[in-house]
Amino acid sequence: MTNTILSRATLARPGAALVLALALLTTLGLPAGTVHAQDVQVEGPLAGQPAVRHMRLYRQGRLRLTPTFSMTLQNEFTRALIVGAEASYGLTDWLSIGVWGAYSVAQLDTGLTDQVSGRGVTTDRNRLSLPSRGDFDNQIGNLNWFTSLHLTFIPLRGKLSFFQKLFVDTDFYVFAGAAIIGIEERANVRRNGGSSAVAGSGVCGDGAAVTDRDACLVDSQSRRLNRAQVAPTFGAGLSMYFNDFLGITVEWRGMPFAWNTSGTDERGPDGLFPDGAINYRDQIRHFNHMVTLGLVIYLPTAPEITD
Repeated sequence: MTNTILSRATLARPGAALVLALALLTTLGLPAGTVHAQDVQVEGPLAGQPAVRHMRLYRQGRLRLTPTFSMTLQNEFTRALIVGAEASYGLTDWLSIGVWGAYSVAQLDTGLTDQVSGRGVTTDRNRLSLPSRGDFDNQIGNLNWFTSLHLTFIPLRGKLSFFQKLFVDTDFYVFAGAAIIGIEERANVRRNGGSSAVAGSGVCGDGAAVTDRDACLVDSQSRRLNRAQVAPTFGAGLSMYFNDFLGITVEWRGMPFAWNTSGTDERGPDGLFPDGAINYRDQIRHFNHMVTLGLVIYLPTAPEITD
């Protein structure tokens, strides 16, 4: 009403003035921010019909088994090739609970590992981090096994078209949960001023004979420490179905946690670097990625179909 220009002649007419007064009273009587939705009535043959007919409920009430092959991404020194399997149960067609387990069958060194092994230089300052460049690939960390418990949410379903010729049922999903990861790192070792330098002792004293100290440090490169790390896990994927019980899935997974990927002295207490020791303080947080390709198998083989 504030933008409406009303002439004095219009306001002078009794009918117009009454209408204007009722409009102002109605406006002032409404609470601020009130929104009124319009009820759209569907008429004709679509009146009262469901949004989708004869929809296949791929997940609801079915067991989904997925043999998987995965590979870690963006690792600095090595990439893990992983085989595993996932089992999940569809509580509804849009919510599932599942477990996943996998094991690394191979570790592939990156180009950075090859460069350090071929061109690394050992000095007295970095002798603990790189006792021998030729054995550097023995000291880098590995991810050996994985297991997780997670919930999967399926917000989108539909058909995917390939070249306007092939159409497949598809769903997009996201998941989140907790994971336990088996990590293999370089075992704890430290330098001190003592005279003890025995291979496998974990202490390579600078006061020992130089040959004994260096042999102790070189031995520490191949000594390993295994531990289990609990971490959050989450990701997203796309499933495509060939028929009622077979399909494939492509998935990305993230798992942030700290570990010592290089087996080197990275930091010490109070920011001291290097602190002359390789231990838990040298574990640095990484956002670990992997991509997975899986074969989807549903049991029972026949899905429920809506009306």
